[in-house]
Amino acid sequence: MTASLLATGRVLDADTASAHTLLGCLVRETAGPDGQTALDAGHLLVRLPHLGELVRARVLRVSPVAAHRFTGPVQLYRSGEERGGEWEDLGLDALARLVGAELTARTGVPNEEFAAQAAASRDSLADILATRPAERTETSGMSGTPLEGAPALFVDSEQGLIAGHPRHPAPKWRSGDRAQWRRFSPEARTAFPLHWLAARAEHIVEHAADGPAVDGPSGSTPTPGFDGHAATARLLGESAARVPAGWKAVPVHPWQFELLRSDPRLGPVLEAALADGVLLDLGEVGLPLHPTASVRTLYQPEADVFLKTSLSVRITNCLRKNAEYELSGAVALTELLEAPLAEVSSRHAGFAVLPEPAARSVALPEGYGTAEDRHALLEGLGSIVRTGIAPHYDGDERVHLAASLAALPDCIPAGTRLAELMELNGPAVPAAWAREWWGRYLGLLVPPVLRLWAVHGIVLEPHLQNILVVLGEDSLPVRVLARDLEGTKLLTHRHADALAGLPAQIAENAGYDEERGWNRIAYCLFVNHLAEMAGALADLVPGEPAFEAELWDALGEAVAEASAELGEPARLRALLAGVPLPAKTNLMVRWQRRADRFAGYVPFPNPFGRAVPQEIR
Repeated sequence: MTASLLATGRVLDADTASAHTLLGCLVRETAGPDGQTALDAGHLLVRLPHLGELVRARVLRVSPVAAHRFTGPVQLYRSGEERGGEWEDLGLDALARLVGAELTARTGVPNEEFAAQAAASRDSLADILATRPAERTETSGMSGTPLEGAPALFVDSEQGLIAGHPRHPAPKWRSGDRAQWRRFSPEARTAFPLHWLAARAEHIVEHAADGPAVDGPSGSTPTPGFDGHAATARLLGESAARVPAGWKAVPVHPWQFELLRSDPRLGPVLEAALADGVLLDLGEVGLPLHPTASVRTLYQPEADVFLKTSLSVRITNCLRKNAEYELSGAVALTELLEAPLAEVSSRHAGFAVLPEPAARSVALPEGYGTAEDRHALLEGLGSIVRTGIAPHYDGDERVHLAASLAALPDCIPAGTRLAELMELNGPAVPAAWAREWWGRYLGLLVPPVLRLWAVHGIVLEPHLQNILVVLGEDSLPVRVLARDLEGTKLLTHRHADALAGLPAQIAENAGYDEERGWNRIAYCLFVNHLAEMAGALADLVPGEPAFEAELWDALGEAVAEASAELGEPARLRALLAGVPLPAKTNLMVRWQRRADRFAGYVPFPNPFGRAVPQEIR
């Protein structure tokens, strides 16, 4: 197996793929908004105005929103008497240094880490492509129960996001040992049991919403709280009998357990609690779970449950652990969202949000480390339950991660997964199938997301990794599922009373003002998500250069229809008039070394806005 990406007949090595991604970020965040790009003879020319340099890449498909498909190397123009005006190939390392020099001149602030992070991301991608098993993990239970049908395809799509975020300068940059990544990353097509601890009930921190929660065989007595929502007895299997009476089991990501034990400050505290019997170490036991695209969120198909674990490794911009307020906040938000989600689902039967009804961790008693140490362990050992997908599909329906449908594959001699689905259904006219797919998808996704925002003041985070698509036997969309309440927010001016009733830190992190809320939902829905999906569908129809523009026109019609139903909110009216969309600045956030929550936005071309009427010009 070679370290390559294949798409529509192209072979890209990890270095070229990473260079294309970095160039795309530059185009979106600086060169495009500054008017420093031009299409010329099949290439996109990009000027770096602060350096006076010119780079280019051949364009395989031109996009009306500058989300072009590149092919071949990125090149730098060399002028002067000695070179005579030649184009020189640039690898990722040279391009990252050039971009770094441009951003230094632009901002006046250097970033000596940037080029190394881009290179590390490229190296991670190369390692993934060189070591990724050709076939997915085929078992989900300790007894070797075959993983097949819808669960198998769902897990495969979660573990198929090979190149990562398509608009991030270092999408596979991450901390941690490479051998551990091979063991625990979704790209490795792996599954593993959790590391289980147990603690006395008085040392357990637990939050749980009401609702049906059955732990055990069908027809058994419902188990309340975390154990019911997480199906801990089923996950533990025979090891459930090892949990003493009056104690509760605590699931921990096995890599996280190793990280905590080896931590010079927290390791001794954890070891002391284990040695004194405050914590009981059950080991890595029970049913194996499959890492999903987020890495730290794990899925168990037999129990049909997700666990969002803490994992103290840095992935792109963030350390992936559950803060204390996130443990309780997920459950509080699940309860607050119940009524508005029920109203929206009653109007839009093909839409649902996966709730997060329970969370659990451990609060060690005084005497074990400092208060800061105990708090760090509470967060490091915390897990959040997300309900499963089984109630949302049936028969021949299949569930796919939206991001994997639109992403480049790894070693499949075809295009995206959307291309595979189209070929499986063998349409006589690919454009007709793509139009039908897009129309159904927009109808399922756009109206309920906009209704939650406009009517209920709820801002979802419907980016590509947060949407699951249920496809029918013909591979056309029949349902969409939104997930991950961490990014779901309440508009503060609409939910003042509800936010006031929450603990201060939860309320602070659960609320957005109007401007921030609109930027987030508009970016996630239209720019991060639908722009990439439109591009993947346009790839299916290479003989029609205007096909992507046609898809954007259809989106404009869907937004106009939703806007009319919602009373024409001012933001949607402006969007339909052509006001630019907001695009999150992933490149600049990484350059400025800021937390993701401080990301800014730049104008993104709005291809479905209507022109000013001719008669009033």
